[in-house]
Amino acid sequence: MTPNHPESSAVVVAVLTFRRADQLAVLLPQLVDQAAGLDAAGPWTTTVVVVDNDAARSAEPVAAAHAPRVRYVHEETPGIAAGRARAVAEAADADVLVFIDDDEEPAPGWLTGLLGTWHAEGRPAGVVGRVSPTYAGVTDPWIEAGGFFKRRRYPTGTEVAAASSANLLLDLRLLRALGLTFDRGLGMRGGEDTLLTRTLTRAGHRLVWCDEAEVVDHIPPARMDRRWVLRRAFSHGAVASRIELGFAGGGVTARLRLAAGALARVAAGLLRALLGRLGGGLGQRARGWRLAAKGAGMLVGALGRDVAEYRR
Repeated sequence: MTPNHPESSAVVVAVLTFRRADQLAVLLPQLVDQAAGLDAAGPWTTTVVVVDNDAARSAEPVAAAHAPRVRYVHEETPGIAAGRARAVAEAADADVLVFIDDDEEPAPGWLTGLLGTWHAEGRPAGVVGRVSPTYAGVTDPWIEAGGFFKRRRYPTGTEVAAASSANLLLDLRLLRALGLTFDRGLGMRGGEDTLLTRTLTRAGHRLVWCDEAEVVDHIPPARMDRRWVLRRAFSHGAVASRIELGFAGGGVTARLRLAAGALARVAAGLLRALLGRLGGGLGQRARGWRLAAKGAGMLVGALGRDVAEYRR
């Protein structure tokens, strides 16, 4: 989908990075090419901003090699939430902010797809693209069967309630009008993207899916580990509870409701895992453990405990 709109727009593509200089060196030339292609297709001015969260500034020489299209900034406060908030601040004069992770690569037409859908859908609050995993090295059939790295897909134009920032376009003019940014207070706990996007949709603004805008997520061998994926499911559950509590005001009734739902998930997950072991198959067993781990995280979150998914 090629964006075509008479009004000029300033676009910032943001990459948060932490000690992944080699992967960043692969990603940045692709982003430069897509930014140039977008500018050639319409009245756009596109800049790539690298937000480096490494105290040693390891990404600086990689970014400098692609100036002036790529601009480097160093965020001293540790944590992914601070990095995302810095990206919003660095794009203060732009109309659109697009996020992609430093361990991802965009498919052809990714950036034009996001902007094209944004215009075609009447400039919603955000456009969410597809994230497809690819695995380096030997994969674990249990992890694949459990769908630990698979993400949902929808037809283009489908409205969604929340999104991660792994492949996300945000309307900055709307964020500025609402006084919204990513919550730096979340530090390394994660969930700042879900919190922001859910805040937008709960206020009546739209997040729209674009299935053509695909990025490929490179899964390293270190993550092809059962304990790692279960810890991640646990962390996502804790984040989900924490966000729900925030919207509900954090009262006792909300905590009890969330705790009851979390216990039900744990029980259902353990039952599914047991049935899988008794003959239901590898997928049922793995998905059962995934559900139980997320439920356990939700329970911990409902009880007020924090889980730092991105701790170093």
